[in-house]
Amino acid sequence: MAETVEFPSNGDIASGHLVTPSGSGPGVLVIQEWWGLDSGIKEMADRLGAAGFVALAPDLYHGELAGHDEMDKAGALMAALPPDRAARDMSAALDFLAAHDTVSGKGLGVVGFCMGGMLSLVIAANRADIKACVPFYGFPQGDTEPDWSGLAAKVRGHMAENDDFFPPDAGRALESKLKDLGKDVTFTVHPGTGHAFMGPHNALGTRDAQLDEKLWPEVCSFLHAELDAR
Repeated sequence: MAETVEFPSNGDIASGHLVTPSGSGPGVLVIQEWWGLDSGIKEMADRLGAAGFVALAPDLYHGELAGHDEMDKAGALMAALPPDRAARDMSAALDFLAAHDTVSGKGLGVVGFCMGGMLSLVIAANRADIKACVPFYGFPQGDTEPDWSGLAAKVRGHMAENDDFFPPDAGRALESKLKDLGKDVTFTVHPGTGHAFMGPHNALGTRDAQLDEKLWPEVCSFLHAELDAR
């Protein structure tokens, strides 16, 4: 079942797209691309719900949305997103999931795409209850890097080979840095791919449906392995 829900966020009200499976399942946060909470991100949450997870995609732009032919607007929305508000909304969404009566398991997961891939790692470094993190073609760079000492999650990232937004060499360098810190992190760079290769409404022409078909079961298996109650 899919529905729009509201939840308190540091004295304000945030909202998101919640998908619940039949019965119960582990909670997974789904973090948007720079377009906003669009139909593509809702579709990703729907797919997680179909795979047995309770998935919540929070609306970090609070109702603002850029069309897929409005890259300048998307960039402006991302640049204007207050980092502290984004952090509060993501943490509040995780609290909502943790308290939801259909959520089971031994921890929470987070999956993010593009900007959301970067934010998924940021929130995972700040929440010890996140046990599994799957960033797609996005990771913190420069001043956006958090204090990694709090990262408890296993990380399985998927990056594009041809990506000017999140260059694979920078991703490999971050992977090496995190491994040196003792973190369980793997970034896979997929040959021949471009940024947003999983995007169902890809505006760049880089959608790779075959890779999506291969990766999605692997992502769901990883999340179940780390989050299901034993």
